[in-house]
Amino acid sequence: MAAPPAPPELGLHKALAGAPEPDRDAAPAPGAPKVPHPKTIKSFVKRGGRTTTAQALALATLGPRWLLPFARQPLDARAVFGRSAPLVLEIGFGMGEATAHIAALRPQHDFLCCEVHEPGVGALLKRIDALGLSNVRIVRHDAVEVLEHMLAPATLAGVHVFFPDPWHKLRHHKRRLIQPPLVARLAQRLQPGGYLHCATDWQPYAEQMLQVLEAEPLLANTAAGAGGAGGAGGANAAVVAGDAVTANATAKSGSGSGLGQGGYAPKPDYRPLTKFEQRGLRLGHGVWDLVFVRR
Repeated sequence: MAAPPAPPELGLHKALAGAPEPDRDAAPAPGAPKVPHPKTIKSFVKRGGRTTTAQALALATLGPRWLLPFARQPLDARAVFGRSAPLVLEIGFGMGEATAHIAALRPQHDFLCCEVHEPGVGALLKRIDALGLSNVRIVRHDAVEVLEHMLAPATLAGVHVFFPDPWHKLRHHKRRLIQPPLVARLAQRLQPGGYLHCATDWQPYAEQMLQVLEAEPLLANTAAGAGGAGGAGGANAAVVAGDAVTANATAKSGSGSGLGQGGYAPKPDYRPLTKFEQRGLRLGHGVWDLVFVRR
């Protein structure tokens, strides 16, 4: 007796597993419908993930207080935060662990945080409430558009871009967030002396970040020292945005080349080690911090 046919889903999976991956960058076949291609880099990747009951409750009850709507007009930070304070932009905060830690550590700063992942937004709202923070606001929108429309030049004291998607495949490198046009725009939004802090656990992306950031004429590498990109490597403490928060010259941010040398900075004290990062370090993975300041 013949075996019953496999369910359609299983058969489809088998067919896909045995077929070569299509080349999405190849030119379309003659007569094929044209598929629109994104013209700009986005700051986020659409992800799955279930929003928990607690996160949904936080969105419903705390969202009206701490969420800001996206608007195509400059942000009045003084009106939003109820005070005049240095403003730091965070692009993509994941589940908000580092964001809440830094905001609690630096109450003298205000933090404008961009994230579209609903569970992450709910998680950060819970942390804001638990820690009694008042210096964090969230915009659930693409940070590239927030930067373009809501932030005027020379308004930011700092920018945090921690562990953006590395887009491992070569043909996807064009989707990486840290690219010359975005870095130029970030530099323009920074005040003189303001800082841009990037971190990644993917060494090829760290190398690209370093190349892109060092090519931006408005930015200077705090880890470069007198000898250029391969110089002091952060031996001198980097003052962040002119306040008392400094980079610990002896902190170890990973393994291999990511230890405050070769143009990479030691991990600044304010950036915590997340659980994911701690696990990676135990496995011998590296983490690379890059801290540049606006000239």
